[in-house]
Amino acid sequence: MPREFPLERVRNIGIIAHIDAGKTTVTEKILYYTGRTYKVGSVDEGTTVMDFMDQERQRGITIKAAATTCYWREHRINIIDTPGHVDFTAEVERSLRVLDGGVVVFDAVSGVEAQSETVWRQADRYHVPRICFINKMDRDGADFQRCIGMIEKRLGARPLPIQIPIGSESAFRGIINLLNGKAWTFDGKHDSEPQVVDVTEADRPAYLHARQTLIEKLGELDDEIMEAYLEGEEISDGELKAALRRVTLANRGVPVVCGTALRNTGVQPVLDAIVDYLPSPLDVPPVTGNDPRNNSEVSRPATDEMPFAALAFKVVTDPFMGRLVYFRVYSGRVEVGDQVMNTARDNRERIGRLVLMHANHREDITYADTGAIAATLGLKNTFTGDTLCDTANPILLESIRFPEPVISIAIEPKTRADQDKMGEALQKLTEEDPTFWVRHDEETGQTIISGMGELHLEVIVSRLIAEFRVGVKVGKPRVSYRETITAPIKVEGRFIRQSGGHGQYGCVNVALEPLPRGNGFEFIEAIKGQAIPRNFVPAIHAGIKEAMENGVLAGYPVVDLKATLYDGSYHEVDSSELAFKMAGSIALKDGVKKGKPVLLEPIMKLEVVTPQEFVGDVIGDINSRRGRVEAVDTQGDMYIIRALIPLSESFGYATTLRSLTQGRATHSLEFFRYQEVSAELAEQIIEKSIGKK
Repeated sequence: MPREFPLERVRNIGIIAHIDAGKTTVTEKILYYTGRTYKVGSVDEGTTVMDFMDQERQRGITIKAAATTCYWREHRINIIDTPGHVDFTAEVERSLRVLDGGVVVFDAVSGVEAQSETVWRQADRYHVPRICFINKMDRDGADFQRCIGMIEKRLGARPLPIQIPIGSESAFRGIINLLNGKAWTFDGKHDSEPQVVDVTEADRPAYLHARQTLIEKLGELDDEIMEAYLEGEEISDGELKAALRRVTLANRGVPVVCGTALRNTGVQPVLDAIVDYLPSPLDVPPVTGNDPRNNSEVSRPATDEMPFAALAFKVVTDPFMGRLVYFRVYSGRVEVGDQVMNTARDNRERIGRLVLMHANHREDITYADTGAIAATLGLKNTFTGDTLCDTANPILLESIRFPEPVISIAIEPKTRADQDKMGEALQKLTEEDPTFWVRHDEETGQTIISGMGELHLEVIVSRLIAEFRVGVKVGKPRVSYRETITAPIKVEGRFIRQSGGHGQYGCVNVALEPLPRGNGFEFIEAIKGQAIPRNFVPAIHAGIKEAMENGVLAGYPVVDLKATLYDGSYHEVDSSELAFKMAGSIALKDGVKKGKPVLLEPIMKLEVVTPQEFVGDVIGDINSRRGRVEAVDTQGDMYIIRALIPLSESFGYATTLRSLTQGRATHSLEFFRYQEVSAELAEQIIEKSIGKK
């Protein structure tokens, strides 16, 4: 069956940025200008297409990544609009995993902000080519060149401005295209077409200088342009465009455009840049994975003729349709009714219904081909990060890694009728969000929910009440501490039980070593000879892992640990997997006790933007919270304070900052790392955790 759109005319892109940079407004204008919508939605009025959840419209922020499809210059553009708030960083992570390109939106006044750096690093990790859109050029304090400098300095990128603004702040009226020397002027009305005219004499010197700078920067990154430049040849618009595409696809440089989405200025050139510079599925390397039958590496080039391979990147519980699984097709095609293999869980699923998503609206389709981003209903055992593929040609793609939650609260149902409803609702929410964890505390009998920040858990609780109609009571936020060892230790774990008939016998020798912060857990099997049969090693590994869930100081998980199984003994009759699992667990607990254990607490990166007169008060407050100021920079007449602060000291910080600065300062918090707690503070935390008075 012929494709509706050739693969070279397909773009899978994400709109990513710091909160309030204008991502959703940019997306809304893109949908309007491509004819996907006939009325422009407003974030302030709560009428946007992409922010369709009640929580999003009430708060004026994006919480869930929303997908849609639009068409421009005979190209099909699949767009995912992602959240900007750090608490919902998992939505950005999973979106970037399946996208081919990104549009990074910056506020022309604030430039590179805290979450801008986070999403940029995420895009770097997945090697996603990007273009930058400097938005809000009409705001007081907007500075195009300063934003370019910040992208270079703070993100370590190579920005390549392909436009320059005509005027700035309230005088901003258009842009100059450096490739063809044409000026685009806009009157701000969304129904009117931009006027494309020649550059005026007044603007010509700025245009010539900027174009020359662009050619020189491109020459440093592209051999063909460098050769033409050194030989003094005239470089055509087509040659510049081709070089920009090569450099962008290779992630060596980033084209930069500018405008004001709210005033309908510069949105069409963003669409042109998406088509001209961002990759099609054919421009990115073929996806690779493992063949689960023999663990060999296999690849799937982007073509409909290859076996079907897709990655499930998002699960949503739709109140009207049920369980929706979003997936990206990397190769082949899948039709309604097809049976597919979920290699991550080794089971088969049937595709019951296929839909193209337009935010919360659905369009039924009969098949999804290579490059498509679609959703399906009816998959009961497929979760985020699972691979769906052809049953005869299995492949296991790399899954998606998510950060661990750092903050917890206890919740309980208000009535007995809410008890069952709460369990069911929490299960659906954990399926949707891999950074939302639920556990039952055996000692207190409480249900503990954990997430990425106060706002994250606040939104979860609001959804429980409004969406799932569950009455709940909520406790105070609690910090997710961790435990680790600081000294290497060798220990023996013995589990020997003798009773009538067969007994239980397992003996293991394990060396435990601390790992650098953030390195998690590493297990190495280094047994020489036949001290322990190899078939018992997985049980020992499982026993150690299980024991790490509850540490010895205050019952917090043990992290950053390397366990090397180097010796042991077994009994031909009495040894069993259970015995060796218990022996591994005993060795871990004993080893942590002897390995000079310490408590770790989550440290947050704090960024505060405040007027000068409040700088002293803000820094004083940070110091009083055991914080450490790392840097103070100026941005116009505002000061940016960057600091590290323990999560436990950050609760309620927004309220304090408002009162300190008369509501004129803004802040952002982002998880940074775990750090050792002082002995005095650790004692207090341990006493509190184990209930000592």
